[in-house]
Amino acid sequence: MFELTRSRARHLLEYVRGAEVAVVGDVMLDRYFWGTVNRVSPEAPVPVVDVENETFHLGGAANVAANLASLGAKPLLCGIVGDDASGRLLRQIAQDEGLTSEGIITDATRPTTVKTRVIGNNQQIVRLDREDRSNVAADVAQRVLALLSNRPQLKAIILEDYNKGLLSVHCITAIIALARQAGIPVFVDPKKVNFFAFRDAYLVKPNRKEAEEALGRPLRSIRDIEDAGHDLRASLGAENVLITLGAEGMMLVESDGTVSTVPTVAHRVADVSGAGDTVIATIAAMVAAGAPLREAAALANVSAGVVVAEPGIVSITPAALLQAIPDSGMVAEPLVER
Repeated sequence: MFELTRSRARHLLEYVRGAEVAVVGDVMLDRYFWGTVNRVSPEAPVPVVDVENETFHLGGAANVAANLASLGAKPLLCGIVGDDASGRLLRQIAQDEGLTSEGIITDATRPTTVKTRVIGNNQQIVRLDREDRSNVAADVAQRVLALLSNRPQLKAIILEDYNKGLLSVHCITAIIALARQAGIPVFVDPKKVNFFAFRDAYLVKPNRKEAEEALGRPLRSIRDIEDAGHDLRASLGAENVLITLGAEGMMLVESDGTVSTVPTVAHRVADVSGAGDTVIATIAAMVAAGAPLREAAALANVSAGVVVAEPGIVSITPAALLQAIPDSGMVAEPLVER
């Protein structure tokens, strides 16, 4: 039986205030065109969107940093943008959301990653990607490493890989080695290309699909997922593995072999975009505040349930997180050891 009270969560949120957590990975600018569709184009069988609004948001690793800032932590966002209007806009939005641009490096040889989504009648019609997926130059990656090596107050590092070039195998291994030497826990959100390069991390957090692709087998049953957690922990040399399962919650496999299920607490799902970013940001923030991993995972699950109930990409706030936890007793369902 696992208890999580509002007073305990409030205590942890107080302790995380000002804690420095680095987020290293692929930053993106999310661009949205919002409009209505009333007709089909005479030029091709495609809908015509009458654009009513255009919005911009932080995406990728930058959204993880925004969640950390919203929780009260002090994120150090490390990523690459191009010498272009999109890069300058991303910096401005980050600054407006209270993020320092100290770790955002401009690389004139590549564009800022931009995901443009066209929404008609509240449905996504098309997405346009502008990006360079090749590895960044060695000297650019070295600047990130130099910045991380000079942060004596750093409480945690999150590696956010979207296969856009910053987290090369060399960069991944160098950051994890640096963190281990300094005793800093590393939290990993991996992607397929360099999945098995993330060795010796404190926590690796794939979703079900990523775990299936990494292991080359389907994960249909609870036993399949449990076995996958053990196999991934062994093959990655990770202390802990957390597999997120969407509407089915999460499964946590810890360093001592303990397996815990974290049932979903979402009562309404409007948009799952950015939920994984919220999960890893909350876990890292709570561990930085002194929470045991299982408690941090439970809080992260509550955070995910809050943000998926809202349309669009939103960051978790302390007020919303606390409101989702009862004054006393359990979160919707207890964290159960298997």
